[in-house]
Amino acid sequence: MEGLDTFVEKGRVPISNGHSEINGSTQPQTTSAKSFFSKKSRNKSITSFEAITSVVDGLKMLYNEKLKPLEATYRFNDLVSPALMSSDFDAKPMVMLLGQYSTGKTTFIKHLLQCNYPGAHIGPEPTTDRFIVVMSGPDERNIPGNSVAVHADMPFTGLTSFGGSFLSKFECSQMPHPLLEHITLVDTPGVLSGEKQRTQRSYDFTGVVSWFAAKCDLILLLFDPHKLDISDEFKRVISSLRGHDDKIRVVLNKADQVDTQHLMRVYGALMWSLGKVLNTPEVARVYIGSFDQKPVNEAAVGPVGKELFEKEQDDLLQDLIDIPKRACDRRINEFVKRARAVKIHAYIISQLKKEMPALMGKEKTQKKLIANLDNLFAKVQREFHLPEGDFPDVDQFREALARYNMDEFEKLKPKMIQTVDDMLGYDIPELLKNLRNLNC
Repeated sequence: MEGLDTFVEKGRVPISNGHSEINGSTQPQTTSAKSFFSKKSRNKSITSFEAITSVVDGLKMLYNEKLKPLEATYRFNDLVSPALMSSDFDAKPMVMLLGQYSTGKTTFIKHLLQCNYPGAHIGPEPTTDRFIVVMSGPDERNIPGNSVAVHADMPFTGLTSFGGSFLSKFECSQMPHPLLEHITLVDTPGVLSGEKQRTQRSYDFTGVVSWFAAKCDLILLLFDPHKLDISDEFKRVISSLRGHDDKIRVVLNKADQVDTQHLMRVYGALMWSLGKVLNTPEVARVYIGSFDQKPVNEAAVGPVGKELFEKEQDDLLQDLIDIPKRACDRRINEFVKRARAVKIHAYIISQLKKEMPALMGKEKTQKKLIANLDNLFAKVQREFHLPEGDFPDVDQFREALARYNMDEFEKLKPKMIQTVDDMLGYDIPELLKNLRNLNC
């Protein structure tokens, strides 16, 4: 990709150290942050924080003080998502590549890095059989999944919930590379199709994809002109990306393997298939190109096709270049999204507790509540005037609830809900206002 070297050398994203330059001299900018938090501590009687120098530090404080207690009280960390660690806030932006086997996911990463990463395998058959996180490191090495999951400095501790069968299919590939100083790439196993998808994987593939989707800043769905059929497993994978539509980019790779006439038909067929699976009225943006180190097959696509591929490639490259610049905004967006999800989760759990009888018939009532969970969602939505789009997937929530005793859930605690409302309505806007000149 031309322009990548320019980005690496000239467009390095500045790393915030809590200072800004004024007339060539470095000036600390902690006064406004201190005054903000001391003011909030007087008004809200919360702990005073003395060393807030970035937006991320502020988000960590707000999470630990205001959001985490609500998560623990209503078992959000058990039912929905593990608790956030410090490494989750400090992690580099991530890009995940998804697609059926042999659609060019590993080759795409090789094209970006201009070299193979340690442990990369490229071939026409399903070669990548594990989730591989490609990130920056002092030397080239592969770290097994069990070691990665317990590493405090890496944002992958939540993957322990998928068990040892998954961790044996997970690894981290480290190498020194200027691009990896800014972003982390996630290579995934090819999504199965045909008879292969009847064989069950030894771990929850869709659940792992959903976990990574929540952490990633960009999700690339790769398609091959000769593999446009979307298998049942691929449909489940795409459905698991619900709520992360703004992160998804569709890439029609290896497009120079067909001539212009066939490419038009392939593009139309892909858009039709995606419209049925994504289930949205908006048309997804599809990048067309051949993302490998070989020159474009101009004999097949002609000079017009070659120019088109180059423009599409530049657009996709620009999307990738902008990821580190948007990282701070993405963290704030994901934090607010999580806070809204936790708040609705608390309303649902407390309503389930409220519906449970005091003495007799608890088991029968629990089964009835789980069976009629969609009606309970509608009731909570009406009572608390909540947006329907913020509610979790009813089938996934029903499956998670089956493992718990609802009688042990907590009743509604309005003060804890109000604390999160205050955080969303006052604390976060004030944090951004006072630290707007600082990087993330």
